[in-house]
Order: sequence, then structure tokens, then C-alpha cells
Amino acid sequence: MVSSEPPTLVIGTAPVRAADVALAASNPAFHVELNHDALSLIGRSRDVLERTAASGQRVYGLNTLLGSGRDTAVEEKSLLAYQVQVVRYHNSGVGSYLDRPAARAVILARLVGFSRGGSGVRPETANFYAGLLNRGVLPAIPREGSVGSSDLTQLAAVAAVAIGEGEAFNADGTLVPGAKALADAGLQPLVLAPGEALALVSANAYSVGAGTLALLQLQQLARLADVALSLSLETIARYDGGGNLSPFSPAIQAAKAVNGQGDSAAAVRHLLSGGWLEDVRPEVSVQDALSFRAAPQTHGAFRSLVAQLSAALEVELNGRGDNPLVDVESGLMLSGGNFQPMQLALAFEGLRVALAHMGISSERRIAKLYPPQRAIRAKHLQAASTQASAEQSGAGAEFNPASALAQEELPGLLWYSAAGLLAELKFLAAPATLGAPTLSADVEDHSTLAPLALQQLERSVEVLEKLLTIEALTASYLLLEAGAAQPLGKGTGVVVGRLADVLADRPSAPDLVERARTELRGAVDQVLLEAEEGGGAW
Repeated sequence: MVSSEPPTLVIGTAPVRAADVALAASNPAFHVELNHDALSLIGRSRDVLERTAASGQRVYGLNTLLGSGRDTAVEEKSLLAYQVQVVRYHNSGVGSYLDRPAARAVILARLVGFSRGGSGVRPETANFYAGLLNRGVLPAIPREGSVGSSDLTQLAAVAAVAIGEGEAFNADGTLVPGAKALADAGLQPLVLAPGEALALVSANAYSVGAGTLALLQLQQLARLADVALSLSLETIARYDGGGNLSPFSPAIQAAKAVNGQGDSAAAVRHLLSGGWLEDVRPEVSVQDALSFRAAPQTHGAFRSLVAQLSAALEVELNGRGDNPLVDVESGLMLSGGNFQPMQLALAFEGLRVALAHMGISSERRIAKLYPPQRAIRAKHLQAASTQASAEQSGAGAEFNPASALAQEELPGLLWYSAAGLLAELKFLAAPATLGAPTLSADVEDHSTLAPLALQQLERSVEVLEKLLTIEALTASYLLLEAGAAQPLGKGTGVVVGRLADVLADRPSAPDLVERARTELRGAVDQVLLEAEEGGGAW
């Protein structure tokens, strides 16, 4: 019996996994709740803040201005109005708005941050953010504006809606005033208590939240890369005497302990299992090109960096990045720099370089698949020429070259499109984190630019997915042309079968690649599920 209960993410004080955040953000049906332990810790954190405020101690952002105004006091009678001013001042982002999963990820990441006990918000404020998620309130959050020393502008866009200002999207995607979005969801605007405005905006919830979504895409991309490689191995075996599987053997992988390398090689062996490449052929080339032979090393290094990103995200999710930091254990409020997500920003940077290397290998493998395509085109042209000669020799026959020439399923210059995509990958691999100027009268004189590094990573993921799709399409087309004389692997066979239907429709090149991307995602999931059901791992 299928449960009617919505999927639920319960946030306590235990460590939170990046994958769980991404799944809950991606699915608007997810219900999010704070358990008793989290609410208790949040309450104790608030108690520390209120005792500190009552003591008259000067604390950044609690009873002082921000940035270069850090040593200017805010009078007690102005503290509530100051909360509104902080939100309005920081709500200055520009550019296009985040999509629903990314916007939910921002809110969810900040909610997780509250649960760590370093922010000093009230339990009711934390529950209000859970209510935004559970009741479908979708703030309009501009992508651009953060320099990576807290995602101030993105979080201020959420806070603005929370206090009944700003803008949000309604159910049909229309922009509406934040107050209306709250009313439609049955929520009253939040009245912020002293210190809460800064706690709402001073965190890296955009970089962290959207970063968890990128993590899932990167994990999928790692599997797709092994699929495309496996298809190309099958293809060069049929057309060029290649497809040597020695580099993927357990013995080779055991000789060098690089995290991820053995996993990639094992994935290729699984995809090709049951096919003819498993049988050692006496005529096989002793060594394939490095884009094939050293692919486990390239793919493995990429997998290793993806794992490092996962670790960096979970450091941020489960840490206390607030400034000032409420330290419940000591009962103090301390100024610090945990809002500077340097490790995360550098993880975004390194992955873009890795994606460019993945693209180089893929484009070189596509180039090795070009000669068989040229031979097929020559064969089709010869057949059209023979038909032309026959028709033109008949009395009064009119020759139609378009009908005589076979229409191929694969557009001829997809390799050139792949080369263009590779050039973009190389461009996107340039450092993003080194470009921030100094701000706020030179007080904020170093920033990570983590959001820019993330946005370039998101684009790199999309570009490489297209490039790998072109490789998979090219190899599948050639395998279909070669016929079924030699059996494909149980994994590659699934993929070729799914892409065969897309190729047979002969769509335009843009539509072909987009449809194939969708099919490949499904095929990767299918092969992964079958591997897990068989007791293996992929």
C-alpha cells in the first residue's frame, strides 16, 4: 500500500546530509520540520543573545551598525526599526530569479543553519522559515549580488517576504507582493526581534543550498561520463580494432590508490559486462589512445573532487557560519569570519577545471569516431550516384537527388558542436574567486565570490552534459549501423536501445541532443537501479 503521507525532512541537531537537502529542495511536496532538540537549542541560543543585549555589551549587528559602521551604536529605541532597515538595505540583488528548487534550497539551507544554534533567532522565526517551505511561499530571489562573504542579497530577498515586503511567485509563476504571498499561504508577516535581521541575511545559504543541487547533477554526470566512454569503447572495437579493456582491470586499478578511479573503471566493466569486449581478442590493439586508456584516471579524479564538494557542503551545512556567533556553551557572542566559505568556493573552482579535462577527453574520443561516419556518408553518396545513373539512363526520367540520398540519423557536424562546447568549458574553467574588489570602506577587503564560482560550475555542468550526450549519440549511431553481430554489454545495450528510438525520428540537431539528454538521464538511472538490485555498486 502506498503511503499518502508527504515525504518529510526532520531537522534536529544531528548532522545533515547535502543530498537530503537537495532532494527536499527539489521536491515541493517535501514537508520540513524542526524537532524538539533543534528547537530547544535555538531557544537556548536566543537566551544567550537576549542576556547579552540586556547587559549593554556592544555586539556587532545586535546594537551596532554594519560594515564600516561597526563601531556606531544603535539606540535601544531604534532596534526594531533597525531590523527592517537591515532587510531593506540588503535586498539589492539583480538579475534573473532563482528557479523553484534553488529558491527552496536557499530557505532550507538557512533553516538548517538556525538549527545549529549559532544565530540567536527565536524558535518561532525558525518555524516561520519552515512554514515558507511547507506552504509553498516562493520568494523572488535574484541570482546576482553576493560576493561570497555571506549571500546577503539573496537572503535579504527571502527576509523581505518574511516581513511582508519584497516579491514572490504565486502558483502560476506570476510575481506578486510578498505580503499577498504570505496571506495566500495563511501566514502573518514576521515582526523581527533585535538581532534577527542580521541572522536572517548573514549566511551562505545560496552557495550552500544551490550547491547541493549542483552536487546531485555532478554525481549524475560522473555516471554519464562512464556511459559515454563505454559506448565509445564498443564503437572503436568494431571500427578500428580498439576497445582494449586492460586499463580497466582490477589489477591496474589496485596499483594506484586514487579515490574514484577504481569506481569509474568498475562502472565501465559493469556497463560492458556480458558483451563481446569481455573476451580477449587476439587482434585488439595493445593500447588505445589516452582519452580511452587513461579515462579512469581522469574520471576518477573528477569523482574525487565531487566527493570533496560533498564534504565541503556538509561542513557548511553543519557548521555555524553566523557573525556574530552565539556560542551556547560559553554563553558569549563572538565576532568571527566563519561566514567566509573559502573551502566551498575552491571546491567549485576545482570542479570546473576537472569538467574541462573531462570535456577534452570526450571531444577527443568523438574525433576518433569521425572516420566511420565519413565512410558511411561515402557509402550513401555512392548509392545515390548509382541510383542517379540508373534513373538518368531511363527515357525522360527526372532525378531527385534529395530522395535518392539516404537521410542519416546523425547530423554530420555534431563533432564541431562538441568542439565549440569544449572551448566554452575551457573558458569557464578560469578562476572566479580572485576577482572581488574591497568593499565597505576597505573593511570587507577579501571575498570568496563563491556564488559566481557556483554559477560558472552550473553552466559547466550543462555544457559537459551536452558534450557527453553528443559522444553517446555518435557512438550509438555507429553501433546501430554496425548491426548486432557482436553483443553489446548489458549496460551499453540498454543505452543504445533507448537512443535508437530518438535517432530513428531524425529530429533537428538541437532537438536530438535535448531528447537524448533526457533519455540518457533515464538510462543512467535504469542501469544504476539494475546494478543495485543485482547486489553490485555503480
